[in-house]
Amino acid sequence: MNYLTEPQRQVEICASAEVLILGGGPSGIAAAITSARSGSKTILLERYGFLGGMGTAAMVTNFCGLHANINGAVQQIVHGIADDILARLENLGGLNAPHPIKGRNGGHDTAAQAYDTAAYKVVADELLKEAGVDIRFHSLAVGVAMSSKSSIDAIVLETKSGRKAIKAEMFIDCSGDADLAFWSGAKVEKGNDDGFIAYPTTMFRIGNVDDDLAHRLGRPNLNELIIKHGDNYNLPRKTGIINSQAHKGEWRANLTQISRRDGSPIDGSNWDDLSFAEAEGRRQVLEYHKFLKECVPGFQNSYLLETAAQVGIRETRRIIGSYVLTEGDVLGCVDFDDAIGCNGWPLEQHLKGAAKWTFLGGRGYHQIPYGSLIPIGVDNLLVAGRCASATPEGQSSLRVSGPCFVMGQAAGTAANIAIDTKTRPAAINSQELQSRLRNNGVFLG
Repeated sequence: MNYLTEPQRQVEICASAEVLILGGGPSGIAAAITSARSGSKTILLERYGFLGGMGTAAMVTNFCGLHANINGAVQQIVHGIADDILARLENLGGLNAPHPIKGRNGGHDTAAQAYDTAAYKVVADELLKEAGVDIRFHSLAVGVAMSSKSSIDAIVLETKSGRKAIKAEMFIDCSGDADLAFWSGAKVEKGNDDGFIAYPTTMFRIGNVDDDLAHRLGRPNLNELIIKHGDNYNLPRKTGIINSQAHKGEWRANLTQISRRDGSPIDGSNWDDLSFAEAEGRRQVLEYHKFLKECVPGFQNSYLLETAAQVGIRETRRIIGSYVLTEGDVLGCVDFDDAIGCNGWPLEQHLKGAAKWTFLGGRGYHQIPYGSLIPIGVDNLLVAGRCASATPEGQSSLRVSGPCFVMGQAAGTAANIAIDTKTRPAAINSQELQSRLRNNGVFLG
């Protein structure tokens, strides 16, 4: 390999905080609001010019995992910061009522909730500003400076004003890719034993859909229509999801499946893979929309409204934490002594050609352990979001927005406790953490 040696230079320390959060997705939003409301000086770094993570940049436009089927009744189980967000979205007219997600083969139903991405961006801005969070948009983190082998001193980032550094006492990695944990030397892993990573998707929105016809005949029969007509199109994924949005005639499509040229999954932490995936995803969008127009009732007069700003990544690095959440924990609806909230989303595994859903039985939800937020090897770091500590199967349930809100709120609370008590996040009193979460509306189960 060829290398270029950069000249030594000084990097400006442009700011400092008590809590510094990397990534403004659902976990980062919840962590930042909670941290600032708790009294800690809080800075949030976000690579884009807006918040929401995959929910806006990748245009997921659905909150998944807010609800669970509890003994036959679908109920909201994620509360706290999530309630504030939902209320603001409702007030702006940017939130649909929850829609059912049907279980199969004797499984349980749950629900998801569609929202307007423009409204979500504004709501996140407002809530963070009101909490007193210092938001730094267009901040691409590129590394860390360590004060010791096990303690982070600062995050190094590239900005339009040049390279900068920001110091903090506590750091929360909400990057989705465990970037901060990886750079600081925490233990991480990627994929399963065979290296398999969940396939990503490029989301798109469609306008001028006949809502009534699409809901009656299009959406319920989508997968059967793909099987019936799919040989006439280049459709790598044989199952998918389409649903209406908050405004009349607007639908979102979760249909594409992007792989490398050899058919293996894209690695969203690999620069080459991401570059290929963006163009390939848009190519697939055109093919799937052509199929919808020609074969699916309600879409005959539709047009392509928007493609996502980036490919939707489901899985890259995961930390190996104090506790690793497993498939058995999720499907067994397991309780934990250090519970920080609950999750009822099924295992949603994106395998070659299709998505495999495995629904929870029993009471319909499991508790999320605080140990999944504690990385091994770095003392002043917490991790929240899809890169938290879980097996690939456990991550396929834990990675959606509902549990990400839960983990983010817990991480922001824990960081504040660690600062107040002058201890490591791994050593805080979990009962104190649970008490503060309950007092702020979190349902622990």
